Amino acid sequence: MKVIATIPARYSASRFPGKLMQDLAGKSVILRTYEATIETNLFSAVYVVTDSEIISNEIRNHGGNVIMSQKEHDSGSDRIAEAVQNIDCDIVVNVQGDEPFTERLSLQKVLSAFENDANEEIDLASLMVQITDADEIQNPNSVKVIVDQRNFALYFSRSPIPFQRDKTADTKYFKHKGVYAFRKKALLDFTKLPIKMLEASEKIECIRYLEFGKKIKMVETDIQGIEIDTPEDLERAKNLWKK
Repeated sequence: MKVIATIPARYSASRFPGKLMQDLAGKSVILRTYEATIETNLFSAVYVVTDSEIISNEIRNHGGNVIMSQKEHDSGSDRIAEAVQNIDCDIVVNVQGDEPFTERLSLQKVLSAFENDANEEIDLASLMVQITDADEIQNPNSVKVIVDQRNFALYFSRSPIPFQRDKTADTKYFKHKGVYAFRKKALLDFTKLPIKMLEASEKIECIRYLEFGKKIKMVETDIQGIEIDTPEDLERAKNLWKK
């Protein structure tokens, strides 16, 4: 099974423009993420996929691999699909560019889902982590996921799901971490699927897979990490890096 990693990286970001080029302990966020992905030693190749010359130069100047997007894209999956269509691989792992604390153990867990999938039932796999903080559960920037008894995703939402109507119920909440591993065919299929109502409402691209019957295996991890969506997240990341 040939596995590659791709890191979609846009310079502009609605909540924190230029966040991937912000300094994190002497290196940019995107370079930290790229190096962390390389250091897992799980991939035959790692590519940053971008339409930004600034990001491209940052990675290339440090000896990294870059694929320049040729088109405008609505989602990271579309950007990656264009980049890998002519690359020989079985599994494509999408590592978010704003996750400099990417580590081997969680990625191994995601990839193991495919190793145990003899019938190729899984179209893509992703990570979830249990959350208990009330503010994080309510925060729309924190995407929650609910799963069936086999840990296949049922739905993703920015709202708290499930809704705890019965306060005595042992309700658990899981945050979706933005690491995906795709079968290459599922990723290429994604680009042909239109955006439907649920995805348009939530602005969560993996809902498109569910709306069209694709199966997403969720793998639980207990490693929180930090996704850098805001300047406050960057400060938290800097403090964590010092430790």
